[in-house]
Amino acid sequence: MNERNIEERMCRLIEQLQSLPTEYRDKLESLCKNDQDQRSQIEENVSKLQDSLDYLRLSVKYMVFDLEATRRENVYLRKLVEQIRRDSTRSDDDNDNNFFFGGNESD
Repeated sequence: MNERNIEERMCRLIEQLQSLPTEYRDKLESLCKNDQDQRSQIEENVSKLQDSLDYLRLSVKYMVFDLEATRRENVYLRKLVEQIRRDSTRSDDDNDNNFFFGGNESD
């Protein structure tokens, strides 16, 4: 049953209530009013829940984006560190070769 059907049935029910004696009608109207209030509260809570879920989805998307960027930066920095190590090792090897083979460091 969708919302429109519920509203139509409620309208018909209210019309039928008008034909009842006052003592019964007041009790039923009170119950209908309580039901309407509860329904409004439920709709408001559902709306807040949907907003919260939308915010959560957006937050998760930002976190995934940040995680992917961090991973890319990590890979780049690891390559940079490895390159520095290789350059440092070559420089040390060149200095050792110059020492053992009588090379001049000023070359």
